Amino acid sequence: MSRKASLWPTMARPVRFLRSGWPWRCMAYLVSTPLVAVAGWVFVVPTFVLVGVPVGRWERWRLRLMHPAGVADPHGPPGPGPRAWLRTRLREGATWRELGYAVCLLTVLAVVDLIGLGVLAVCLVLLTLPLFVVIGNDAHIRLGEHLIDTFGEAVLFSLGAVLPLTVLVGYGLCVLAGAQAEFARWLLAPTEVEQVRDLTRSRDRLVAAFEAERRRIERDLHDGAQQQLALLSISLGLAAHELGPAAGRAGELVAEAHRQARRAQAGIREIVRGIHPQLLTDHGLAAAVEELAERCAVPMELDIRLPARPPSAVESTAYFVVSEAVSNAVRHAAAERITVRGEHRAGRLVLTVVDDGVGGADVSAGTGLQGLADRAAVLDGRLVVVSPVGGPTTVRVELPCHCG
Repeated sequence: MSRKASLWPTMARPVRFLRSGWPWRCMAYLVSTPLVAVAGWVFVVPTFVLVGVPVGRWERWRLRLMHPAGVADPHGPPGPGPRAWLRTRLREGATWRELGYAVCLLTVLAVVDLIGLGVLAVCLVLLTLPLFVVIGNDAHIRLGEHLIDTFGEAVLFSLGAVLPLTVLVGYGLCVLAGAQAEFARWLLAPTEVEQVRDLTRSRDRLVAAFEAERRRIERDLHDGAQQQLALLSISLGLAAHELGPAAGRAGELVAEAHRQARRAQAGIREIVRGIHPQLLTDHGLAAAVEELAERCAVPMELDIRLPARPPSAVESTAYFVVSEAVSNAVRHAAAERITVRGEHRAGRLVLTVVDDGVGGADVSAGTGLQGLADRAAVLDGRLVVVSPVGGPTTVRVELPCHCG
């Protein structure tokens, strides 16, 4: 733009300035400034924050030079899509630690390392001083006020002064490298909270794998062995009918085999129910416990009130605890009445099984109660058993549950 059409000469003539397009152009420029600032905050700043992520990944790989075992990645798995990835990374403390390390690496650490390496390079050059004296014949090398002009003086200087200094500088640089590696590890390795988070996710994956395997076993038993036993029972029943009363001993054996097949079929049905009853999958914990009460030889009082269905793993563990507690009360405690209560309280599923049996149950004795405690602990839950001699026995399980 020429000087005649520029802003300042035009403003010197107010009438001409007001009639020109400059006021509008000035307003447009001022209005666009906040827009550019907002765009910078939206696009440039997050990009700057995320600079530490690739730097951290590279540095964790480079740390294998100092820590051969390597350093774990502190980042958690992001959700699907770039927006979820960005949101996850910006919320993680590891991203901000990596940004802080990247700033230190590009400023202080780089300068300190260059200075240290520069000092080492000077020492290495001074070690070759005798070679320069030989090559340069009459070369004179002045170090401060001292003049070195003979091969002997150069060797004496290099071996007597420069070599120990080089070794000392080398040790100092190794100390610097170790300190820098520890600093990087402190910022780039997972914290205790992040390690617990990773362990929790690993545990959740193991629980999910266990649930999938359990369902596979249940399906195989239901669709495989149970169906085959049902067909065998039908075939034996038909064979007993065909043989009739006149078959004698053969008829008795077939009838006995028929009874054993039916007992085996009933046994497998109970095993399937104990693993994970179909009613639990279809209708939830309350319905499954009601079915358990109908099959129980001891009267059961139920009071289970949940706002929504818990997660599958929690629901399965809760049913297993109730089933085993009821079974123990019937078999070992000689109970005459059992009460089961369940509720959702402060983010936890709380189930209580109370029986009026003889008591004396002890988790630390290595009985089945220890298995219940271990199964609850897998989900970060807790099992409490209060069972004085003479009763009553109270089995209380608390499982993390966000069901409503």
